[in-house]
Amino acid sequence: MDKLSKSQKDEMAVSLAALALYDGDAEVTSGQITALLEATGNTEVEAFYPIIFANFLTPQKIAELIATPGGSGGGGGGGGGGGGAGGDAAEEEEEEKVEEEEMEAPAVDMFGGDDGGDY
Repeated sequence: MDKLSKSQKDEMAVSLAALALYDGDAEVTSGQITALLEATGNTEVEAFYPIIFANFLTPQKIAELIATPGGSGGGGGGGGGGGGAGGDAAEEEEEEKVEEEEMEAPAVDMFGGDDGGDY
């Protein structure tokens, strides 16, 4: 918590207050969030945070956020095309060799010098 900025701490406090209200089946309003923040000693939270969060965090959105895992993963791509002929293994080996060759880059001095001396 020490590494968080004030705005990050404010956002976290308001988020947790909104979750607590939701969990207690209370109405999630800016007034309720502010009251809960004051009751828990979070009196230095900027006044606009409870308003913004109360307008955004409807009970449906809170339930969706809880049920939906966070993070941003890729699409995962499509699955394999199913069983095919045995030639697929040879193609994969050839593709791997090409990829390895492409990945090997020569070591170059970023300043163009090749004398290896001190800078």
